[in-house]
Amino acid sequence: MSIKKRGALRGCIGTYQPTEENLAEEIIANAIRAATEDPRFPPLTPDELPEVSLSVDVLSPPEECSEGELDPRRYGVIVERGWRRGLLLPDLPGVDTVEEQLRIAKMKAGISADEPCRLWRFTVERHTE
Repeated sequence: MSIKKRGALRGCIGTYQPTEENLAEEIIANAIRAATEDPRFPPLTPDELPEVSLSVDVLSPPEECSEGELDPRRYGVIVERGWRRGLLLPDLPGVDTVEEQLRIAKMKAGISADEPCRLWRFTVERHTE
């Protein structure tokens, strides 16, 4: 779930594996967390609601892959080394190469650029308000 205020990111939290009983409950739970628990932003206030837009990305099941099977326009990526894990959605502005996609995902996971890691790719079905 992504929340934008006047086009700028205002909150974003999601899950890539189901944690709720169905997709509707998953979306509701992620919307609440994106509005109230994203550590980069203060909780969303009722006064901000008229200025926000929402988008929901429904991820396909991740499939393990190699670096050569990635395409940042088509696939998101999950990187993992031990307990460290990072996820980056596909088709993001400014992320045009696999190298950039992996650099950002590894940074999010706290994995250094030269550390090997397991890779998964996934597609996204995007729904916007």
